[in-house]
Amino acid sequence: MNVCVIGTGYVGLVTGAVFSDMGNDVVCVDKDARKIEMLRRNVMPIYEPGLEEMVARNQADGRLTFTTSVTDGVRGAKVVFIAVGTPPAADGSTDLSYVAGAAREIAEAMEDYTIVVNKSTVPVGTGGFVRQIIEKHKKAGVEFDVVSNPEFLKEGDAIKDSFEPDRIVVGAPTQNVAMALLELYAPLERPMLVTDVASAELIKYASNAFLATKISFINAIANICERTGADVTLVAKGMGFDHRIGKEFLNAGLGYGGSCFPKDVDSLNFKAKELGEDTLILDAVAKVNQDRTPRFIRRIREVMGNVSGKRIGVLGLAFKPNTDDMREAKSVEVINALLADGARIVAYDPVAMEKAKEVLPAGVEYAANAYACAEGADALVVMTEWNEFKLLNYEKVRVAMKRPLVFDGRNIQSLERMKRLGIEYVSIGRPVLAPGNGNGA
Repeated sequence: MNVCVIGTGYVGLVTGAVFSDMGNDVVCVDKDARKIEMLRRNVMPIYEPGLEEMVARNQADGRLTFTTSVTDGVRGAKVVFIAVGTPPAADGSTDLSYVAGAAREIAEAMEDYTIVVNKSTVPVGTGGFVRQIIEKHKKAGVEFDVVSNPEFLKEGDAIKDSFEPDRIVVGAPTQNVAMALLELYAPLERPMLVTDVASAELIKYASNAFLATKISFINAIANICERTGADVTLVAKGMGFDHRIGKEFLNAGLGYGGSCFPKDVDSLNFKAKELGEDTLILDAVAKVNQDRTPRFIRRIREVMGNVSGKRIGVLGLAFKPNTDDMREAKSVEVINALLADGARIVAYDPVAMEKAKEVLPAGVEYAANAYACAEGADALVVMTEWNEFKLLNYEKVRVAMKRPLVFDGRNIQSLERMKRLGIEYVSIGRPVLAPGNGNGA
């Protein structure tokens, strides 16, 4: 099938690469000429395991091409995906200007019947909005339909999620239109749900808001654990055995970040308020999350006292592992607060340091590896749960540090191991290990 994808951001690029790998002829369009030139040279604008190899393979085979021309992409395509950015506005609503612009250009370029698919995460009602724009600007006699096909990709696992999705949701005006899109996904042999357009749009927001709710809930429980001496990892494990609850998204930590959960919760909240509906749950989810990083910073100050002049190593900068995405990364808030207190910050991340330099102050130093980050440090702060950090030789870390003090914002180590090594260890929702509580061996 001939497919066009408008937008080569995270969703658009992965979508285009995967559909081409499934044997379709795909044209990816982006107005950023520099990005398109990079992609033609197989230089990825984002880090995602397996993506570079997939793009290179399909470009070499002629199934995947990149262009700045919407007209070239749309003409000849049976299905056109809109995968442009939908950034949050200041009031929490979703900025649909890029979606509107894409819809207009698609309308002007269409010459034959086209299925226009909203792949971007958009508020309920956007399908009708896109239809109105296309109706206004299309050529006379050209027919089209608008479909919602939300993505459920996790950064760092996007390729796997694309080939093995939990479900494929298609919101279409008729069964015939839905079947045309399902044909594209048929080779995956995964569960498919056909709905109306509005329901499909809301499924995406409801899913992300529910996962965000689980995160905020377990973090609220972690606060109680810190007051009582309970261990939130054991509490979460006990909860997770219940199949009605499940173990996923019950990891206490610094809260949710990235490009999806914060803006999707806010957008759903805004839409509910706009409709005159109660937002008590969503308000609470956002409020708990907003206090996670300030609470962590307060604990650092409580334990260390005056951090002015202290060398603090920060392990992890990206908002989650297996990505270089710095959007809503908790490391930025922590580093800025500690710098304001006069601390000397030395940071390390396996892949995100170049992206981090674009958003962090010039005073941050960058280490070549985790052990160099720990060298001579008065404290080490774990911000991202990279496997590399889980598997560190913490005996070597302890010896390298000036003060063997670790603040673990992701609970990547066991209390038993840190106690055995004699490391002063402050984690989330678990008892604090004070200095001198182990044998250092």
